This record gives sequence, C-alpha cells and structure tokens, in this order.
Amino acid sequence: MNVNLNQDTICAIATANGVGAIGIIRISGNEAFKIAAKIFEGKNLEEAKTHTIHYGFIKDEAEVIDEVMVSVFKAPKTFTAEDSVEISFHGSPHIAKKILEVLVKNGARLAKAGEFTMRAFMNGRIDLAQAESIADLIASENEASRKVALNQLKGGITNEISILRNDLLNFTSLIELELDFGEEDVEFADRTAMNKLLLNLRHKLGSLIESFQYGNALKNGVEVAIIGKPNAGKSTLLNALLKEERAIVSEIAGTTRDTIEEVIHLKGTAFRFVDTAGLRETTDIIEKIGVTKAKEKIASAKVLLYLYDEQDSTTEEVIAFVKEFHREDLKIVLVHNKVDLTNDEVPNEFDATLNLELFADYCDELLRISAKDQTGIEAVKTVLIDYVENLKDQESNVIITNQRHFDALQKSLQSVLQVEEAVSSGIHTELLAYELRNALEQLGEISGEFTNDEVLGNIFSKFCIGK
Repeated sequence: MNVNLNQDTICAIATANGVGAIGIIRISGNEAFKIAAKIFEGKNLEEAKTHTIHYGFIKDEAEVIDEVMVSVFKAPKTFTAEDSVEISFHGSPHIAKKILEVLVKNGARLAKAGEFTMRAFMNGRIDLAQAESIADLIASENEASRKVALNQLKGGITNEISILRNDLLNFTSLIELELDFGEEDVEFADRTAMNKLLLNLRHKLGSLIESFQYGNALKNGVEVAIIGKPNAGKSTLLNALLKEERAIVSEIAGTTRDTIEEVIHLKGTAFRFVDTAGLRETTDIIEKIGVTKAKEKIASAKVLLYLYDEQDSTTEEVIAFVKEFHREDLKIVLVHNKVDLTNDEVPNEFDATLNLELFADYCDELLRISAKDQTGIEAVKTVLIDYVENLKDQESNVIITNQRHFDALQKSLQSVLQVEEAVSSGIHTELLAYELRNALEQLGEISGEFTNDEVLGNIFSKFCIGK
C-alpha cells in the first residue's frame, strides 16, 4: 500500500458481506459531497449541515437503484478527518455492488484494505497504536479482548509511552546541548537524576513487556492440550468441558486419530482446547500421524492437561511423559482421571508418589476427577482461570497485546540498558546522545512518530476493506 496521503475520494462497503436488513457504504475525501450529490435525489448534500441524515434515492442517471438514508459528516470532525458520507441502503449485495459502481463512475475509487483508518492516522485523528486497536476491537472474540482493545483505542498505551518519552526527551535535549559546548567540558544533564530516570524507565518498560504474555492470552486465547495414553479419558474430558458430545468416546484404544479443537470462554478469556491422539508406540500408520500431530500441538500449547488412569499407568510412566514435555513456559497439570472406579475421596498412595519434591520441578498441580461422572470439572476450569490471572501484572493498567509493540518495547529496553552502561562508564557524550536517540526512536515507533512506509503498509493491509 502506498502510504502517502492521497487526495482521491474513496468508497467501500462498511458492513459485513452477505444479505442483511441494511448495508452501509462509506465515502471519504475532498470530493465526497460532490460525488454523492451527483447520484442522490433528495437534499442537496453540498449544502447540508454536518452530522445530519437525509432521505432520498440513489440513481444512476434516470434509473433508481435504491431508497436510502444518507449521512453527512464535514471535516475535521469525522473518523478520517475528511469530508465523509455514509449511504444506508437495503442490505442486498447486488444493490451494494450497483451503488459502488455508480460512485466509481462519478469520480470515486474503491478503497484499499484499511485505507479509511490509514487516513485517520495520516491526518492526525489517531496514532498508530490506536489504529491497530481498531483492528483488534473488530477482531475481539471475548469480553476480555474487547476491554483491552477499547482501552488501547482510548489511548492507554500511547499515554503511558508519552510520559516515558517526554522524560527521556528532556535529558536527551540536555545531552545534545552538551555536544554544542563540547570544548568547554560542561554538564547540563545531572547524571544522578538521569540514572534515577533510567531506573524508572527500565522498571516501566519491563512491566509493559511482561504484560504481553497476559495480553496475548486475552487477545488470542490460551491453547490447552489434553494428552495422555489411549483410553485415559481425554475425549470424555473435552466433552465434559464443552457440555456436549463433540468427541467420539469409546472403550477401544486409539479412537482419536486426529486432533480435535474447540473453544470455550471462561471469565472472559478464550481457551482453545485440543484433544489429541493417545500417546503410545503404534504400528498403525494413521495413528502414528495422530501421535505426531499431538506432539506438535503440545509444542505450541501454554497449558498441558496430562490425563492418567492409575489402573493403566505407573508413577514412572507419568513422570517420564511429563519430563519429556516439560518447558519453562508450559504449565503442566496432572489430572488423575477415573477416580469413580476406585471410590477414593482423598489422594491415594499412587497420587502421593507423584508429589515427590523432585517431581514438583516438572508439574504445577495435581487434580483428581471423573470425566465420566463430571466430578472435578470445575476444578479444572478454576486452574485454567487462575493461570491467566497469575499472568497479570497488578502494577500496570496497560496491557500489551500487539507483537509489534512488544518488539519495540524490547528494543527500547535494550537501548535504555546501553544508556545506563554508558552513563556508569563515563562514556563520551556523543555516544550517550546516540543511545538516547535510539531509545526515543524505538518508543516513538509504537505511536507512529517514527516509522516507515513498509511498516505502515504492512499494518493497514491486514485491516478489512471499509475500515
């Protein structure tokens, strides 16, 4: 996408594809009123007051296309900060196509993906982080991701970054001033105060970076892999969590050959459950593929529910499986299933063996359930909810959900660390100024104060057309 501000008047359908009660077509640009007036029979739109709605007909010369309502919005108080028109028509895809054709015929052009939001950014109506939050808000699938995106749209991360940048900019200006008086060997920037600022920056940047894991969970959901030996009850557990018969349950081992994926929402967070093939050595080619897929899903999961049945497992087997899949960023929960067969109301010797101190290095929790009787299912849900809550940094109200922001914050932190090292080493002022400018630039990339056409084009190309 060419990100140079274009003077063309653009148009696009702003509502979802398909048949609906109404559809909306948006027009934005210097010629928006003039072009819309050419095809609208009703109020003279070029003379209409801003933020008013008018009844009439869309026509292609003498042919009436549809009965419509047309909304007029005059710059700069519009989404794009340009003159804008919205046409509400009867929600037929054919009518939408006809109206777009007649708009293009009269001087407009079809908008590219994200071009309306691009214009809002280029015209200073919103910053880049807010523009990205619009896409996140449209894509939100649960309450938690909606709230986070809305907070970002209101300027959450921008406000936080602006405070950091302003403090850093003050010291950068003083260091730049020292360069102008380099031969006189003077210091305008108090190094002690600068160290205090850098320490504060390091703390705040670190807090924002750490919030990304929580933000990513809210935005994209948490992938939960259900694994275990064949017939451990994995599919029964998935069905119990979903409260429907989604997966085939059978006493025949190896029933699940492929991965089955379903989403449930708990406390506003999406959990993407993956029921995998039973882990075992097999000569069955199809089942082998299923086991390979199961291991791939485990590699990308954030939570692993390892189901076992004491009548078909040994302590050594369970420990060996969990050690195999252990990694620092994976929460492993042991789930002792089929407790209804033993009628034990308290952990037995088998469970006690698994609570060895050595084993605690590989496993986070041990639950006892009966997926068949649906007992202990709420405990499984509680563990998952607690996992997300424990990711949250209670000190910060701003949550990072965007990979680009995360990368820029990491680079900013690295620059701050280099500035700290330069200050403590008494390094030359010119190099210190260079590192400070780097830190400022990385922070500015988040809001779009420092960026390039390629980055902007990549960001807005991912938006839907009409937004």
